[in-house]
Amino acid sequence: MPRSEHTSLPITTGLRRVLVGVFIVFLFLVLFLPRQSQEWLGQVGGPLGIILEGPLQVVASIQDSLEETWSHYIALQHVWEENQNLKLEIQNLQGEQNRLREQAIVGRDFQRLSIYQETAPMTTLAAQIIGRNVSNWYRAIVIDKGARDGIRAEMGVITDAGVVGRVVRVNSMTSVVLLLSDPNIAITGMIQASRDEGIIQGTPQGNIRMKYLPPLSPVQIGDAIVTSGLTDDFPRGLHIGQIQQVTKAATDLFQSGEVTPIVDFSKLEGVLVITSFQPPISVESPPSPETLAAP
Repeated sequence: MPRSEHTSLPITTGLRRVLVGVFIVFLFLVLFLPRQSQEWLGQVGGPLGIILEGPLQVVASIQDSLEETWSHYIALQHVWEENQNLKLEIQNLQGEQNRLREQAIVGRDFQRLSIYQETAPMTTLAAQIIGRNVSNWYRAIVIDKGARDGIRAEMGVITDAGVVGRVVRVNSMTSVVLLLSDPNIAITGMIQASRDEGIIQGTPQGNIRMKYLPPLSPVQIGDAIVTSGLTDDFPRGLHIGQIQQVTKAATDLFQSGEVTPIVDFSKLEGVLVITSFQPPISVESPPSPETLAAP
């Protein structure tokens, strides 16, 4: 009798292990393959299928929701990456558009200077402004033309609108130009209407004055001022600006006036350096034999 009880124990333990294994497999099928489990139970039928059909439907619905959520997450990841790429592409296009717009603006300025060069009664060299210095010490610009381009100190600098300043320092590839608003530069000017002459000079505050006007000059506010052509830097008749205010104290021998320059120095992109008062030599084609033979 004791021996019989001793042999029945391993059988019970082995059966328990088998049942546990079957339950684990069944649980795996239910949790990870609910759709397949539903189909299998539907084919088997019976009370077990009816009992487990409800839970399997719940598990299958949960699995479908998880799969759909995961699919949406993957799709959103792709959308996010596409959005990042599109943003980068838009930034590149905006940068390119801004670069082209800037080139167009500079191109229009130089086209205007080029047209003026063709009609101006003097020889000029176009230059681009590559630096500015506006301080309490001096007001100047730096241009991209120098000694190797034929630039020399004391050459006048203009735009198609009027006078800008004078070259004061020349390097091999660049030059420094003092603006009319600098107190270290002075040029001769003339009231266009009355033909009275004076000296145009900047002030430490960055303004421009016309000094030493004759005491009886009928100068008025709004009178145009042009270069007199009496010095070697500018030919006669280039626009300088307009009289903004006229002053003459009782003890002064001369009149003076505040001048509004015709050129906005803060918005310059390019300038023309006067290399000669003579117009450029135009290269014309030789006359044809028919023209020479004509009476």
